[in-house]
Amino acid sequence: MATLPNPLELRTPDHSIEELFIKRWSPRALSGDAITAAAVNSLFEAARWAPSSFNEQEWRFLYAHNESEHWSTFFDLLVEANQLWCKNAGVLIVVFSRTTFTRNGKPNSTHEFDTGLATQNLMLQAAAMGLVSHAMAGFDRGQSKRSLNVPDGFEPHCMLAIGHPGDPAELPENYQGMETPSGRKQLPEIAREGTFSFDE
Repeated sequence: MATLPNPLELRTPDHSIEELFIKRWSPRALSGDAITAAAVNSLFEAARWAPSSFNEQEWRFLYAHNESEHWSTFFDLLVEANQLWCKNAGVLIVVFSRTTFTRNGKPNSTHEFDTGLATQNLMLQAAAMGLVSHAMAGFDRGQSKRSLNVPDGFEPHCMLAIGHPGDPAELPENYQGMETPSGRKQLPEIAREGTFSFDE
């Protein structure tokens, strides 16, 4: 049986960083094995400790285990291209955030940024646990609010597929070639001292 490539063997950072950042990537090959409730709680515990403006903690995660009563509601939110491989996920998550501060009702200009930090915490925890986490934009945002009874004042951002690593050979053929950890831009392309001097 084929296995997913090891990102630690294919990626080399240019500067010293923690190995966990290299280990995290977004494969699609999933085994279909169940994710325990304890594992799910660990993922959300990691997200819980993310920083946020005024400690608002405005992120909200809704989720369903595969073969649970809620699974089809979550699965049906995905575009067909994501359904093809997400059927083997152990858990699907929809990430939302509150758009206003609970302290005064004013717009929270950092709700998306803060929620992204919490989501990254979750994904790094998944990598540390040897789990696959794959974030997706391909889902019906409007329907996610309706199907999951999300009130006004909350915005959907992404869906996450969580699972155990699977065999890339079991993916649809057009996905198999994508099952390799991606590289990154060079530092001068993303960070420079002083004023903006990037090409674009």
